[in-house]
Amino acid sequence: MDGNQRTASAPPDAVLKRERVRDVILELIEAGKPGDALPSERTLCSRLGVSRPTLRAAVDGLVASGLLVREHGRGMFVARQKITQELNAGRPWLSAPPASGDWSSRLLEFTTIPAGARVGRKLRLSPAAPIISITRLRLVDGEPMAIEHLHIPAALVPELSEPELEAGDLYEHLRRHHRVHVGEAVQTIEPTVVSRAEAELLDVPELSPALLFDRLTSDTTGRPVEYCHSVYRGDRYLIVSRLTLGPATTTPEPGSAHHPGIPPGDFGHRDPISSSTVGGIHSAR
Repeated sequence: MDGNQRTASAPPDAVLKRERVRDVILELIEAGKPGDALPSERTLCSRLGVSRPTLRAAVDGLVASGLLVREHGRGMFVARQKITQELNAGRPWLSAPPASGDWSSRLLEFTTIPAGARVGRKLRLSPAAPIISITRLRLVDGEPMAIEHLHIPAALVPELSEPELEAGDLYEHLRRHHRVHVGEAVQTIEPTVVSRAEAELLDVPELSPALLFDRLTSDTTGRPVEYCHSVYRGDRYLIVSRLTLGPATTTPEPGSAHHPGIPPGDFGHRDPISSSTVGGIHSAR
């Protein structure tokens, strides 16, 4: 088999097709503005060469994430921008200890492809630049927990191997074997629901609640080295934030003291708050 295209255990084709369709629609959303109409389903199916159910599965996820609005009889429209909150408060980094449980990975896809417009922008690459596209099923104590889609510039990891993606910590492998030293990651977390194909992989009912993680990782020089988005089971994965009050040393700017889950003004003394966030696993009942 071609060394640039190796597949360990193929997932349902619908997962990968939906992934490609999702990226194209996200490009349309990012190129537009709130209220802009997207092409019709028939036009998109013809342009992308996919069936209507595949297209609708991708659109359903984006509607559930609040990026698209579907109006019956009118079509699909770019949604209004969301209000964002930053979990990192009062300290220059976000502390995130490893989640509980014995984590492992099953490789679903490992291939080299052109970056494309959207991923290329995130990784600061030409759309034609090669990237390693990886899809992994993450397991905890042998139970499916997440589907992870990673994109890494091929020039950074010319000898990246499948065993590295199935065992151990990926960032540790990047540091030890590829001299890629991760320095910072910016990550967003949104609620979503799983498609039928994702449900089969995660062993949950279709349209079950899930968490969508979108992460851009940079090395210690500020160079983007990884773009990743993952779908985590909402029934088992839990995020906990710890907030610590500190002495009042500075007066924060108006509106800057809003922390997730805490309405503005609840801490009238205006003391700074530091936070850390950790992922955990619900015990099966």
